[in-house]
Amino acid sequence: MREIASLDELKSLVGQEVAVSDWVLISQERIQLFADATGDHQWIHLDAERARKESPYGTTIAHGFLTLSLLPMMMESAISMPNAKMGVNYGLNKVRFPAPVPAGSKVRGRMSLISVEEIDRGAQMVWQVTMEREGGDKPVCVAESITRRYW
Repeated sequence: MREIASLDELKSLVGQEVAVSDWVLISQERIQLFADATGDHQWIHLDAERARKESPYGTTIAHGFLTLSLLPMMMESAISMPNAKMGVNYGLNKVRFPAPVPAGSKVRGRMSLISVEEIDRGAQMVWQVTMEREGGDKPVCVAESITRRYW
């Protein structure tokens, strides 16, 4: 866990990898729950037998948006700003899913700080988040995440 105590310290981290999250298991149960929550029941995510026979991956895979939705949890597990009263997600600039996440995989995020801009009572940050799969050779998600922290 990387603790960032001040705005000045935050600004000093621009251009650096700041933190790496904990590993997160992407179980078939988690994939099913995401499918139920979003209504995206495509067979490639849920039908193990069909995926084994017809999918180029040979197994079910996580939804790209499931992978992306883990970003706040990953940031929370990796970065602490104890003096901030509140944090919000402000949006995304770019998102790509270069590789699939097979069910049963573990993923984690690497957070690099691209920029910091002071805003009223806080700061807006742009983070380059690269999610990797344990044992994988390509990222599973690369995103520019915009967050705000308020003091």
